[in-house]
Amino acid sequence: MRGARAVRATAAPFLAVALAFLALPRGVAAREDASAQPPEMTTYVARSGDSLYDIATRYLRNPADWKKLASLNHVSEPRHLRPGTTLRVPVALLRQDGLSAKVVAANGPVQHAFRAGPLLPLTVGSSLVEGDRVQTGHNGFATLELADGSHIALPPDTSLDLATLRQTALTGATDRIVDLRHGEVSSEVTHATKKDDRFQIRSPSVVAGVRGTQFRVSYDGDKGATAVEVLDGAVGVDADSPARNRHGARARPPAPGTPLAASEQLVAAHHGNLTLTGQPAGAPVALLDAPELLHPSKVQDDEDVAFEIAPLAGASAWRVQIGRDAGLLDMIRDKRSADPHVSFANLDDGTYFVRISAIDARGLEGMPASYAFERRRVALGTSAGRIEGSRDFAFRWFIDRNAPNTRFRFVLSTTSDLRAPLIDRTDIAAGDAVVRDLPKGVYYWTVIAEQFDNGHYYQKASPVQSFRLDW
Repeated sequence: MRGARAVRATAAPFLAVALAFLALPRGVAAREDASAQPPEMTTYVARSGDSLYDIATRYLRNPADWKKLASLNHVSEPRHLRPGTTLRVPVALLRQDGLSAKVVAANGPVQHAFRAGPLLPLTVGSSLVEGDRVQTGHNGFATLELADGSHIALPPDTSLDLATLRQTALTGATDRIVDLRHGEVSSEVTHATKKDDRFQIRSPSVVAGVRGTQFRVSYDGDKGATAVEVLDGAVGVDADSPARNRHGARARPPAPGTPLAASEQLVAAHHGNLTLTGQPAGAPVALLDAPELLHPSKVQDDEDVAFEIAPLAGASAWRVQIGRDAGLLDMIRDKRSADPHVSFANLDDGTYFVRISAIDARGLEGMPASYAFERRRVALGTSAGRIEGSRDFAFRWFIDRNAPNTRFRFVLSTTSDLRAPLIDRTDIAAGDAVVRDLPKGVYYWTVIAEQFDNGHYYQKASPVQSFRLDW
């Protein structure tokens, strides 16, 4: 691959985010609110051979609750139901089955533990369940995949709990709650297929609820601040209310058009907000646009991988992330820098993807831009010196990455820009050149290695060097 190509970030819809403490199951919350509103109902259409006993065994928490179904639906023959009969079933009685999360990527120091158990290394392919906690170290990355294909990505220095991973029998509604202790979570959640589907990420600062979006949530425990940055869709961000959060009363995001509470802010796409613990939800502000990567087609052949980011008004810092896939689910590098020149050491050869974004003075991270790039490290060494006892000057070079049909170009000039060369020799197969009878003066020179490798053309130029002759 010669040139890097811009890769548009995949924006899968999200379900809901809530930043708080442990919520009780939806069924429990429904029972607590029974005095305020009618119990939530779903329906079941009887099939041939169905009985209330069978239905209760398949779908209810307590099979003995068939009696409640019989009373509610005025069924006098619980052993024999006429096919096509529609039964009303209280959602609070339905069984909730446990779901799991699969580890699809783990790089660097990443650990997990079940509840208060000991921390153990996290490995790709392992499954996590409700009650598991995951934490990444300073250079650790992990990505979890839920049963519906949703992803939760953890950058370095992040800790979270999988507080709830459940699916309600009969309705199929899923309930997934993540408690963010510190750090950041980037979520890519599939679109809600059930009206009661819930996906929440909770911190001690805010409660945010959505139905279809792509966003980031980060919590800084030292500052007691939570940042929500919406890339696609919209998020309703509500200031933390401990009593309400503990009982899960805000079980799902508001339906479109529902008025927001006084403590809420609606954060639309390309906007974000910052909320301090104990304070009202911060007002939405526009996120910075995606920055531009200079020289995106450059093959990364130097010792360090380096990126130059174009200036962007309002940017006070930059974030650069590297992954093995276009969506950066398999992330391996993550760096923030006040300098638009950002470099990384010790990156093996291969094809990678880089994602860059600008950070404003508030600390909110803006819209991202992604590019593919090729890492192909090449070392080109050079030397030059007078040949003893003569007026000849010898130039030598070597390359540490040999390839078939490697050729060199030697350029010598009296100006540093090499625009008017005295010598410009091409198609040199050897690693040296001799120049005779040079007059006094200052000279500048470089060597360019040209290679064809696996059908691709590459070139690597040495730094322009200079020397002075005083014969």
